[in-house]
Amino acid sequence: MSKLIATSIALCLAVIGAYAPLRAQQAALKVFISVDMEGLAGVVAGTDVSPTGRDYAHFRAIMAAETNAAIDGAFAAGAREFVVRDSHGDKTNLLPGDLNRTGVVLIRGASTGPKNMMEGIDASFGAAIFIGYHAKAGTPNAILEHTSNGNVIDFSINGVSLPEGGYNALVAGLYGVPVVFAAGDRALTDQLKSLLGPIETVAVKEEIGGDASRGLSPRDAQALIGAGVERGVRNRAQLKPFKMAGPFTMVLKVRQEKPLYKGAERTGAGEFKFTSPDLLDVLNAFNAMK
Repeated sequence: MSKLIATSIALCLAVIGAYAPLRAQQAALKVFISVDMEGLAGVVAGTDVSPTGRDYAHFRAIMAAETNAAIDGAFAAGAREFVVRDSHGDKTNLLPGDLNRTGVVLIRGASTGPKNMMEGIDASFGAAIFIGYHAKAGTPNAILEHTSNGNVIDFSINGVSLPEGGYNALVAGLYGVPVVFAAGDRALTDQLKSLLGPIETVAVKEEIGGDASRGLSPRDAQALIGAGVERGVRNRAQLKPFKMAGPFTMVLKVRQEKPLYKGAERTGAGEFKFTSPDLLDVLNAFNAMK
């Protein structure tokens, strides 16, 4: 009998040991969350997302709430580590006390490297999430559409015109990390699905003419964001990281020209071209000349 018990115990330990790596992998799941403001629920004007605007504090609180909804959704899907990148303006919109779970690291403040809105991303993450994002410059039927700043008319890599969500997804793709979810206005969600494939999205609002929008209440938007992020993180293995084959050729069109980045060429009025085998070097050129 004692031999039988010993054999049973050994078998149990072997089974437990076999599943230990899986449990460790699940416990170590990390998600990266990049948070902008123009695509938040209710935002329709530049003053809404400017520190000098009368309603900035209100939308700053919505920014925190949508971020927490994304964190909660990822947590429900098994994530236990989170890095949040404040990605709007000078990147000091989210406050450390805004994030209400343990295991959350907040990156705030402007950085000098090429990753910018993706500062902190690396190969240790299982998924990337975009909150409060907006469509690229010139997009019709979009709310506060622009690319990086008001000076950029268009930015393309290898012939593909990219919104911020596009080139940020490429940065994630450098490390094999798929974008699994994005929230913003309807134009943004349509744009990213066309680029990235069947990722989970939530359109929190849509443009209905001029500066007007039809949008979800913040509570409804947050509930949908949480549920969408949970689905996206759970299904992350079915989504491919966004990648392009190098070398990478950037074409940048701007309203006002800035000095040439080393190795770039001026190809026309307000138009520049730069090629490199290194995507991050291309983004350095973009940041210097935009």
